[in-house]
Amino acid sequence: MNQSIERDSTHGPQLFGQPRGLATLFMTEMWERFTYYGMRAILILFMAGAITEGGLGLDDKTAGAVYGLYIAATYLLAPMGGWIADRLIGQQRSVIWGGVLIMLGNGLLAAGDTRLFFIGLIVIVLGVGLLKPNISALVAQLYPEGGSRRDAGFSIFYMGINLGAVLGSFFVPITAAAFGWSAGFALPALGMLIGLVQFQVTKNHLGTSGLVPLGKPATWWPIVGFMVVLVVVAALAITGALALNPVRISVVANWTMIALAAGYFSYLAFFAGLDLSERKRVVAMIALFAACAMFWAGFEQTGASLNLFADRHTDRVIFGWDMPAGVLQGVNPAFIIIFAPVFAAIWVMLGKRNLDPSAPFKFSLGLILMGVGFFVMYLAAQYVVQGEKVLPTWLMLTYLFHTFGELCLSPVGLSSMTKLAPARFVGQVMGLWFLATAIGNNLAGQFSGEFDPNNLPGMPDRFLYLMWWGVLAGAVLLVLTPFIKKMMGGVK
Repeated sequence: MNQSIERDSTHGPQLFGQPRGLATLFMTEMWERFTYYGMRAILILFMAGAITEGGLGLDDKTAGAVYGLYIAATYLLAPMGGWIADRLIGQQRSVIWGGVLIMLGNGLLAAGDTRLFFIGLIVIVLGVGLLKPNISALVAQLYPEGGSRRDAGFSIFYMGINLGAVLGSFFVPITAAAFGWSAGFALPALGMLIGLVQFQVTKNHLGTSGLVPLGKPATWWPIVGFMVVLVVVAALAITGALALNPVRISVVANWTMIALAAGYFSYLAFFAGLDLSERKRVVAMIALFAACAMFWAGFEQTGASLNLFADRHTDRVIFGWDMPAGVLQGVNPAFIIIFAPVFAAIWVMLGKRNLDPSAPFKFSLGLILMGVGFFVMYLAAQYVVQGEKVLPTWLMLTYLFHTFGELCLSPVGLSSMTKLAPARFVGQVMGLWFLATAIGNNLAGQFSGEFDPNNLPGMPDRFLYLMWWGVLAGAVLLVLTPFIKKMMGGVK
């Protein structure tokens, strides 16, 4: 049967050789990422924007801290979202309710009220935590046979992620520049609404995948307790009864997350009943965990300090059009779309020659490339200190190096942790991996806050610090690579 849409007895409706349900999930994720990255492209610009121009008027340090906490929280709540789906409502309902919360949260941002703004961020975090892990789980359930077909399906799905990121980073900043901040936040809400409608209309193509929870039934009480605490804290903050300092919260949160990670690794190493080879792999996991956190601490400057740099110090006039700063947030996902197949082909080619680099080597290369990107910014900052605005090409070159670094580290990370984790702890280790990303993103907000807009002569040194952060971390990991490979015990 040579038609684009067909049916077979194993997989149900087909579209171009893939389950028809993949198109449903592709479009849903595309619109969710449109919403997420579109809002992210203007978030710190709005918070640091002058009150007279409709912004919140926060100083850079506070805006950076809020940004870091927000991004970190979206990763921290992913394990809880997975638990809710597995034990309470199933993946399909989790995606729907997650999307509803994301839409409502962006609607609160669009309202233009400061108190509602922070409540909106919390609501979005809850929505992303509920939707993000479960839509990926639904993709996996479309391919019970596993194999290369599933890999191809996830590759297509990944394209949806980056396509949504590119579109959101383009249209949302343009809308905000043309019609105001409220319109800029309203567009992501509309995007999520479109994604929800599309999902609801076409979810029959998913069949029974993720329709009911497959894990051991659980009670709602832990979730109810968490929500009660959250509502009480929010109410106290809104009424002024509880003074919250985002900068202080960010620091405390980071040390808390580091302590949690250290505690869990200690548990695995000494109290989980692992054999010697498994304990050695825990050592390797610690090294990769630390490298992951350090990478994202630098990389996530894209939406923080580098976004502010684009807004304040970049000549963005192109053929008479004053390009909004947030549009440059789409450069990284665009580069991902272009270069992901290239890197995949390189690893395959090297693998056929038994030259495929090890995971720690790829991690070290990713960190070094991230550092090289900040050296580009160090050079650009020299012109800013002299009172000049620089071309966007400086940022684009930085994002190119950062994209190369991401492609060396990010796709390898999850795969490596699943291989290194003891079989009975794989799910928990995946949650731990999200924790590494959360630590890195929170640190990114803190690093961004160190860029003092009133101290331009100090800007090059801040970028130089981030350069050494990546290069030295990568160099140390490179030196330790033989030892880490030994601890991995043959895991590739």
